[in-house]
Amino acid sequence: MRGAGAPAFLPPAEFVRSPEQLRKVWAPDEALAYTRWLATHHYENFHVVSFLLPKRLHQDFYNVYSYCRWADDLGDEISDRAESLRLLEWWRIELAAMYEGRATHPVFVALGPTVRKHSIPPEPFRNLIDAFIQDQTVTRYRNWDELFGYCRNSANPVGRLVLYLCGYSDVGRQRLSDATCTALQLANFWQDVTVDMEKGRVYIPLEIMERHGYSLDGLRAGECNAAFRAVMRDIVAKARELFLEGLPLVGMVDRRLALDIDLFNRGGMKVLEKIEARDYDVLAERPAISKVERVGLLLASLARVAFSRAA
Repeated sequence: MRGAGAPAFLPPAEFVRSPEQLRKVWAPDEALAYTRWLATHHYENFHVVSFLLPKRLHQDFYNVYSYCRWADDLGDEISDRAESLRLLEWWRIELAAMYEGRATHPVFVALGPTVRKHSIPPEPFRNLIDAFIQDQTVTRYRNWDELFGYCRNSANPVGRLVLYLCGYSDVGRQRLSDATCTALQLANFWQDVTVDMEKGRVYIPLEIMERHGYSLDGLRAGECNAAFRAVMRDIVAKARELFLEGLPLVGMVDRRLALDIDLFNRGGMKVLEKIEARDYDVLAERPAISKVERVGLLLASLARVAFSRAA
């Protein structure tokens, strides 16, 4: 909710259960207020807008974030797999309607002008829907190719959308962004092995587990033995390789975006270091970066970006 005397806004899972909200005709200003509210009030929010992001882009970021937030919640917050799949296909239809100039949902009423202003194609938005549908239907990945295929839909479109918003649409920058976004997704997976297991999902490639003699039964039982540590060593190394591959993007964008990209890269690699420092035991406790460490990462990124620009 927004406060006394202000219009009531609903998060996605509540919104889709409200016939009144679904029928409502949203004026452009009200739609913009809704995406701004969602981007700053959702319980899973990170800081959508960096303190260095130009003000002229704030609303565009709120609009794109709201699209992603809605797709994610339709997949994970509905508590009914069949209904989630139905709603995700409905979301795909609403996306197509926006590109045809027939937006009615507040997110799409707000997002339409952003898409036109920045010439954003529909593919990144479609790919995200494919990823959330895949989360409902696929819970195991045989090898890196299968897992990277998932990341191409779930993580990489987010980086590409950010590049479009900041004025970059070339293949070279997109490739480097893809490496960073896939690496971030992998670091998150390795951080949350037990959390994903509770949801019935395993993102560690099964071939790697088999190569080291570790089983799904062992994972379910929370066994952190030598075989599990060997698995983690391999997959942490793969994530670090991708972070390093994407790092040159920092020097190919303007200073404001460069800081965010450097911070994401270094933050992701810090997660990998935390996993290594625990001797790869992510089953007993989730490795996390402290607030003090986050401040240190920010200061280091500021210094790196400033020095590289001066050089």
